[in-house]
Amino acid sequence: MITLSIIKADTGGFVGHTAVHPRLMAEARREIERAKSSGLLIDGHVESCGDDISLIMTHTYGQEAGLIHSFAWDTFQATTHLAKELGLYGAGQDLLSDAFSGNLRGMGPGYAELEFEERPSEPVLCFLADKTEPGAWNLPLYK
Repeated sequence: MITLSIIKADTGGFVGHTAVHPRLMAEARREIERAKSSGLLIDGHVESCGDDISLIMTHTYGQEAGLIHSFAWDTFQATTHLAKELGLYGAGQDLLSDAFSGNLRGMGPGYAELEFEERPSEPVLCFLADKTEPGAWNLPLYK
């Protein structure tokens, strides 16, 4: 089984809530590459939507995996530290706790995880959103 984890957090906005500073994106990408090299992740990608950084990752640890959630938390802590150095808007505003406690439930970052048997060709499409509700996709996907 493979697990797809998408974990997102606002760790500091560039021009208010509209974008993520390029240095924060670069820091998150460095962390993803390090995790791939160490074998923690099978694959990973960093994207943004509004001022949220999204870590899109595949691994074999299952849903709610402490190792993966801890990695994401540490990555968001690193980007928050950089955001504070840069004086960005709302640095660390999605990190509601001072210390990681095993998984991200209730700690601020949003996440979605899916476990499945991987097939030879398994393309994935991720819809990212910021400042919206889960129902935002209902009408566009219906049409």
